[in-house]
Amino acid sequence: MRALGEYEKLIGYEFRDKKLLETALTHSSYANEHKTESYERLEFLGDSVLGFVTAEYLFENMGHLSEGQLTKTRAALVCEKSLCGFSRSLEVGSFLKLSHGEMHSGGRERSSILADVFESTTAAIYLDSGELSAAKEFILRFIVPAAKTSGQKAFKDYKTTLQEIIQQNPEERLEYVLTGESGPDHQKHFTVEVHLNSNVIGKGGGRSKKEAEQQAAREALELMGY
Repeated sequence: MRALGEYEKLIGYEFRDKKLLETALTHSSYANEHKTESYERLEFLGDSVLGFVTAEYLFENMGHLSEGQLTKTRAALVCEKSLCGFSRSLEVGSFLKLSHGEMHSGGRERSSILADVFESTTAAIYLDSGELSAAKEFILRFIVPAAKTSGQKAFKDYKTTLQEIIQQNPEERLEYVLTGESGPDHQKHFTVEVHLNSNVIGKGGGRSKKEAEQQAAREALELMGY
């Protein structure tokens, strides 16, 4: 595990309370083994801070979008896949405190964990600084480029697109199957498979069934060459 100071350089913020940062990087598996606090409460707060800052940015900078489009755009920007990508750019996996079991089962690269830690880091910055501006600066480093460079393609309704393609052959049958559900109520993680005539053509995960279905459809479209 790398030093906290390296993580501070990557996120562009130096903590006064190093313990807060340490907690933001501590998975429940490690916390349970060592009788310490995990990042889960910070993640809960970070989710709200992230949602607000993203919504405010979109409201102020994307006046051409309707309420429905704003909602879809925000959902795409803060979905598990996006947050995981942000965390990977910060090399979060190499700073995590995990149990040996979680570490050996691929925890450092698990999408749901990386997404969670982006939120816990956001909350830790907010609490340590005592103001929203520091957390906002951190969040917008990722949200602004994602919103500008991805364009509407990133906010596509993958399920509808896949359905339209499959409907060209009326005999084909498309179905979404929930294959997993884990985590406490405030941080559920769902996994879904999309089946075409009982064959799995895509898999996805997310914090809601809807998000998991979208990601499964997205994978299916990518595998189909779209």
